[in-house]
Amino acid sequence: MEDFNRQLVESGFTEPEIQQLLEVTQLLELPTRHVLLKQGEVAQHIFFLNQGLCHSAYLTENGKEFSKEFYWHQEWIIGFESLINQRPSPYMLESLTPCSILTLPIEILREWRIQKRDIYLKLIERQLMHKENKERFMLLYSPEQRYDLFCQHYPELLERLNDYQIAAYLGITPISLSRIKKRSQN
Repeated sequence: MEDFNRQLVESGFTEPEIQQLLEVTQLLELPTRHVLLKQGEVAQHIFFLNQGLCHSAYLTENGKEFSKEFYWHQEWIIGFESLINQRPSPYMLESLTPCSILTLPIEILREWRIQKRDIYLKLIERQLMHKENKERFMLLYSPEQRYDLFCQHYPELLERLNDYQIAAYLGITPISLSRIKKRSQN
């Protein structure tokens, strides 16, 4: 919980807002491969990933999986379609490792939205910044540059994710990743 408090302070939350969040969140300890949200299900919670790795993916009718995002230490996971429109999630969310997760009922977030509370705006702004950074990462850098940046910024994830997962995060095929790794070793 200490990391949660620190992250909230660094994100500009006030002490009363932090207390408010602590009063409505619940800590869950989850095993590997635990499904937090099924594709087609309306999300009932948003999540703060205190420790561990999670993955969201779109699953097609013919069994293909397309990675949406990976989440790790100190990240918020918010399903906007369920939050804003109360629609079923178009993707699934699962833990890739044992996880310590704080859950916040989405109904409380909706109440904060209606009441135009600063705490709601801060949570949404934090997630939007994350999404904008990821968009810039995907659009402005070549696959080789994305791999180099990933290695520089997340060296601990190189051992925790397999090549298929790293390739999915980078938006490339595992074959392309293999070629990039081979070139970087030479």
